[in-house]
Amino acid sequence: MIVIVDERELVKQGYSSLFDREGVASAGFRSTEFGEWVESAAESDLKSISAFLIGNCDDDVVSPHRLRDRTGAPVIALSDHHSLENTLKLFESGVDDVVHKPVHIREILARINAIRRRANDDAAYTQVGPLRIFLDGRDPEIDGEPMPLPRRERRILEYLATNSGRRVTKTQVFNAIYGIFDEDVEENVVESHISKLRKKLREKLGFDPVDSKRFLGYRLVA
Repeated sequence: MIVIVDERELVKQGYSSLFDREGVASAGFRSTEFGEWVESAAESDLKSISAFLIGNCDDDVVSPHRLRDRTGAPVIALSDHHSLENTLKLFESGVDDVVHKPVHIREILARINAIRRRANDDAAYTQVGPLRIFLDGRDPEIDGEPMPLPRRERRILEYLATNSGRRVTKTQVFNAIYGIFDEDVEENVVESHISKLRKKLREKLGFDPVDSKRFLGYRLVA
């Protein structure tokens, strides 16, 4: 899930709509709301955040350095100003990257993935036997051939790959794919998506790369 912080409602709604088209969950905050939420949010909720986008907001409330105390998710500044002075000021505040508007939503997602790869010293994909799982929105490949998946199943597979070797709970998967604040979807939908995904993987691979333990969650066996 991606968190957008901006005082302008139209900006938050606009980015949320664009992320939704890409199958990426998001949530928008005003700076004061965001500051209160970060201080009180559960660690499991923060782990579901893939990035923070900081737009027009109160710098004293939304501090990248303060965010670092609670989460390692990338922090990207959305800037309306193209001056070098402003860009350097944003980097000095502690952000990981500065994006000047207008910018395509896929470029933002690519930048987020690039930052996370560098932070984790990981490749741009995870390999499980003949299965290659990309982290940039592309469909996975089996022996070099694309394996088209519905966007929710692809996002779940990407999330498992991002946490390869570690077990994640159903709640963590739901929060990452649907967002922490989505009350219109039941959490049990995750089980249905993962069941369909595992069936397709078994048919293509001849084995199930997703290890499931009741009450403990899921783990990609890489």
